Amino acid sequence: MFVEDTQLYKFILDSGLVSKEDLEAAKNESEKKNKRLGDILVTSGKITADNLRRMQAYVLGIPFVDLKGKKLPFDTISLIPEPIARGHNIVAFKKTDVSLEVAMLDVNDLSAIDFIRKKVNLKILPRLTDADSIKEVLVQYQKSLKAEFGDIIQKETASLKMISEEKGEAVSEADLKKIAEDLPVVRIVDTLIKHAILQNASDIHIEPMEEQVLVRYRIDGLLHDAMVLPKQAGPSVSARIKVLSNLKLDEKRLPQDGRFKVDMSDEKVSFRVSVLPTYYGEKIVMRLLRESISGFTLEFLNFHGEGLERIHKTLNKTTGMILMTGPTGSGKTTTLYTMLDILNTPDVNISTIEDPIEYQMARINQTQVRPEIGFSFAQGIRTLVRQDPDVIMVGEIRDNETAALAVNAALTGHLVLSTLHTNSAAGAVPRLLDMKVEPFLLVSTLDIVIGQRLVRRLTDSKQEYKLTKDEFSQLGKIVDLDRVLEALKAGKIVKPTETWDKITFWKPMANGEGDGFKSRVGIHEVLQMSSSIKDLIMKGATSDQIEAQAKKEGMLTMIEDGIFKCVQGLTTIEEVLRVITE
Repeated sequence: MFVEDTQLYKFILDSGLVSKEDLEAAKNESEKKNKRLGDILVTSGKITADNLRRMQAYVLGIPFVDLKGKKLPFDTISLIPEPIARGHNIVAFKKTDVSLEVAMLDVNDLSAIDFIRKKVNLKILPRLTDADSIKEVLVQYQKSLKAEFGDIIQKETASLKMISEEKGEAVSEADLKKIAEDLPVVRIVDTLIKHAILQNASDIHIEPMEEQVLVRYRIDGLLHDAMVLPKQAGPSVSARIKVLSNLKLDEKRLPQDGRFKVDMSDEKVSFRVSVLPTYYGEKIVMRLLRESISGFTLEFLNFHGEGLERIHKTLNKTTGMILMTGPTGSGKTTTLYTMLDILNTPDVNISTIEDPIEYQMARINQTQVRPEIGFSFAQGIRTLVRQDPDVIMVGEIRDNETAALAVNAALTGHLVLSTLHTNSAAGAVPRLLDMKVEPFLLVSTLDIVIGQRLVRRLTDSKQEYKLTKDEFSQLGKIVDLDRVLEALKAGKIVKPTETWDKITFWKPMANGEGDGFKSRVGIHEVLQMSSSIKDLIMKGATSDQIEAQAKKEGMLTMIEDGIFKCVQGLTTIEEVLRVITE
């Protein structure tokens, strides 16, 4: 099954993938060092290992399969045990009554083929593939372990000791600690955490009920039932999570907050833990925060057009204020950190004050607020301005004092970035005025306000459709379609002559995998302060009046940006309307 060097030489020469001089040099080196020609070409960087495999497949007449982006049935991939698949880079992808097609990086690995043939008792048909395909299928192995995880959990909970808390009988902290370190409990919690990371969940909810404990994951903004544990698992799991988070084990009457970190597959994930006493026990919510954020760009976060230009222009300023607005979990912090990443150059000193520190970034001085010892956002800003910063990031403006100090820092020669809980970009102005910020200070410092929401992103398994006249008239009542069409033409998404009746929208394929969505995409509105908006603020205008003026000056509202992204095929109209409830 080996490809002779002479065959490979001839094929590469004919294909023109490598120049004749380089090919001759590699051939001479392979003869001198008694090494294979393909290996020499790969190590010298003339071709990639995957290119070599494709050539070998072609010369040998073995089909080459690309499994990237393909969801394989778990009952097929599980025919090869994961350790064998990982160790030998071989995965099963297609099964019939008599044969099993396997994709591999090395079709000469006869021992692996023989092992699988004996195990499944089917004819094995080897196919060549690339490293990325193998990597993706190995991840699918792990994502499909839900059934296996369920088995582990059922097995472990069966061996759990019941925590007895009859009337008048309290369990000591030492006993609780012992139970928390019991092997079955450790396995259950580790399994829940590992599965949540693999599923790309943003939160884990552990909710005690009358007869059972419900575990739910928030994936792409929506809660999904993940597992049901027996009732006796509740107190033990709660004790284990408290041990991980350094919380008081014997405190069951008051809420507690903590955090811990796990290392998994070279990825650091922080868990922010909140414990709340409820009628049937302690409800635990864990927020997952992936610590690596560097490498994102505003374009990657789906900013575009004039809004994107306005943000880049503002980031070039050395003073002023940039505000992110939106509800909890709308990606405000990720966008702020992306801006900090752009600003993070060797000649700039960046300091942050956060609660909690969600991402860790090199060369940025990050500080955590500690209200229990009197170290608040306000206290933090006071200290930061004495630390000679160029850029200050304040995690959130929550009260009058923080608002006043943030505005003052922007006034005294710093670029200040922060977040605010409002429903729209224009709503940030009345909110700050409500926090007793003087209007004349606000117009002197505030440069840009970005409103943001997250909608679920369509997978590649999607289909086009057109709206009917009735559907257009209904949509036209809640969004200005003319402005969206103008933006689509300006962004060259549609042709300059296009009209709405020719434009297609997208929806998940009827018979596609899952619900047709994977990950999320941002929809935004970018409000820039102009002289006319500043005049409106000084006159005490409402957020509606400010928004109307911003629209005249070219701002796309969040719902308009949502419809823009529907035409791009990133999401659906229903998803945008679900997220933006007017």
